[in-house]
Amino acid sequence: MKRRIFSSILTVFLLLSVFTFGLATEVAAATTWEYTSLGDSLGTGFGAWYGYVPRYRDHMGKDTGNNGNLTNLSQNGWTSSDLLYALQTDSTFRSSVASADVVTWDIGGNDLREARNKYLNGTCGGTDNEDCLRETVATFKNNWFQIVGIIQDLRNGQTTNYKTINVYNPYVNEDKDALSYDGTVTRFEVFKPYLDQINQYIDAQQTLGYEMADVYTAFNGPNHNIDPEQKGYIWIDGLHPNDTGHKVIAEELRRLGYDPLR
Repeated sequence: MKRRIFSSILTVFLLLSVFTFGLATEVAAATTWEYTSLGDSLGTGFGAWYGYVPRYRDHMGKDTGNNGNLTNLSQNGWTSSDLLYALQTDSTFRSSVASADVVTWDIGGNDLREARNKYLNGTCGGTDNEDCLRETVATFKNNWFQIVGIIQDLRNGQTTNYKTINVYNPYVNEDKDALSYDGTVTRFEVFKPYLDQINQYIDAQQTLGYEMADVYTAFNGPNHNIDPEQKGYIWIDGLHPNDTGHKVIAEELRRLGYDPLR
């Protein structure tokens, strides 16, 4: 009888030990990922109570059990040239990326917006008033390639979760209702090919080792001809995403998972 009681107690003790060890192992397995975010006003969360960057960090924590220590270096109004220059010259940017397990970036919207404004003012150049749009696409592609290269060089081969997003169009309805410079087509038909070129480039360059969340399709639909304001994604300024829009961006990033960290 005593032997049975002792045996039962020993069994319970062993089970508790295994359970406790399992919990300890689980706790020990959790880690903190350094997360650096780069970009423009999308990254700062302008127009939203809670931007996509902290939302993505929160998703990482929930989905992986690992905390994210966020350094958000996004700057309102920045173009791809601004971000490239910072990565080339700013020690804060360079050291933050160098130590980051997770790097996200968004850039390009302001590049196109500046060119669009020149087109609207009739100062874009060329007989079709589209020279600045062509130049913007070419400059963006060159900047993007260098931005990705510098980010990866700073990480120096360390395991990193590289994620980015493409560029949505907040002006669909506005430009569908207005004629082009020469009056032959709508402004939407003028601008869309240039935006498509930029987004196709971002998509194609995923071979460099990053993953892209398709915000363009999420905001503008599969044919990229729906105004995101109709979906309730745009803030009162008609340009930036609101809270709902930022939720959508964060969810699109979340869909990609967290490889190669997980």
